[in-house]
Order: sequence, then C-alpha cells, then structure tokens
Amino acid sequence: MLTKPFALAACTAIATLTGTSALAAEPFAWPEGKKAAVVLTYDDSMPSHLDIAIPALDAAGIKGTFFLNGTFANESVERWRATAESGHELGNHSVFHPCRAGSFEMPEQYHLENYSVATMLNELRVMNNLLTALDGKAMHTYATPCGNTLAGGEDFIAPIMEAGFAPAIRGVAAPEHDPNKIELNAVPSEWFPEDASGKDMIRAVKAVEKEGGLLVIGFHGVGADYLTVPAASHKELADYLGAHTDEIWVAPFGEVMAWVATHQSEAD
Repeated sequence: MLTKPFALAACTAIATLTGTSALAAEPFAWPEGKKAAVVLTYDDSMPSHLDIAIPALDAAGIKGTFFLNGTFANESVERWRATAESGHELGNHSVFHPCRAGSFEMPEQYHLENYSVATMLNELRVMNNLLTALDGKAMHTYATPCGNTLAGGEDFIAPIMEAGFAPAIRGVAAPEHDPNKIELNAVPSEWFPEDASGKDMIRAVKAVEKEGGLLVIGFHGVGADYLTVPAASHKELADYLGAHTDEIWVAPFGEVMAWVATHQSEAD
C-alpha cells in the first residue's frame, strides 16, 4: 500500500506527464485577454429585431448577427441595409425557411422532405446574392432553419461547406461552451424560454465567463412576433454585456467563429 506522501507524489507526476493537471490547462486565447466570448444571434428577419432588439444592442454598444429569410417586407430593405452598415452581421437563413414536415404550419413545397440537396444549395445561393446586395459582402454565415440538416433525406451541411457558401454554420443543438470542441459546420447555441428573465440570461453568461468559454445565444421574437422573449429581459442582457466588454468579447457570429477557427490549434 502506498504511503500518502508517495501516492500524492505519484499522482502529481502522472498529471504532469499526461498534461491532465487542471493547473496546467491553458485557457482559450480570446482577443485582448478577455475571459470569454458571447454571440447574440436572431433568426427569421422579424420586425421585432428592427424595432426592439437592434435599438437595445445599439444602446448597449454591442453588435449581433441577424439570420435573414428572403421573405421580409419590402419596406424593411433599407432598414436591414442600415443594420449591416452599422456593424451588425447579416447571415443566411435560406429564402423560404424550409423545415421538416410538422415543424410548423407551412406549404408542402417548403417541407425539406420535398427538397433535394441541389434545391437547398440553389436557395442558399439566391439568399446569399440578396444579402450581398444589402451588405456588399461575398460570403455569409448560415443558420439551419429549425436546426434541420437533411433535404430529401440527404445531408446538405457537407455540400454547403464544400461549395464555400458559408464559413460557419450555427445549429440549435445543446450548447457546447468549449471553443476547442466546436465544429464550424455545427456550432451549438442556447435558447431561452418565453418567460426567461434577464437574470436567467445573465446567469448563463456568467457561467461561461467562469469557464473561459463561448456562448452563442439564439433568439426569435424579442418583445413581439413569435417564440418571444420579453423585451425587458433582452435589454437587461444587452445592458449587462455592454457594461462588461472589458472582460467579455461580444461580437458577431462570423467574427467570433473566424477567431475560433484560427486559434483552436493553439490550445490543443
């Protein structure tokens, strides 16, 4: 039987050799020595994004990512262009938001069971052209509608990446906060229930800050529209993030994922 001092020395030596010592673990290198990163994303080009979410972000001095469908109102075109010009990111969420049958009420032609991979890629190409007309950028990040990844029963994520349509894809899978474990073609995200308080959202931010990790938050409606979180809760989150940018990197999805892609190997 090992004596306590010998056992402790042996464990310390093993940890040193295997690199498993918690003290030896290097934190992920965020810009300017910041402790963590938070990304705010918004799906479906909703009026509440323009009327409520963006003003809250601007007031807090932070930027978010808005994944647009091609079905937004004509009168919103200039507002979305101005959103991009002010530093927010416009992302691709397809033209018609196709999803699996039963996801919500929609025409059958937009059921992914009736799509092919080629159809999906063409739709993303059209939406990318529309986004380019708004923001002048050649490439845009993508968010999978409903988190679905199959068209006609075939995976369309790999073809999207191979075709160079998107440098990163946000999904809706359970959040993974370790940036070294995140795959650019399936970036997880966290979503809050419709009765979420600002404190609930801030609690999630603080947990990731403590871990030195990444939190990608997804929103639909903010104070209006559907799958809505309270405007006051969203504002409380935005204000908290704006007041802690010295410790938390808050930036658009594409910018943060580009950093992750180029720094993952440094922490391996």
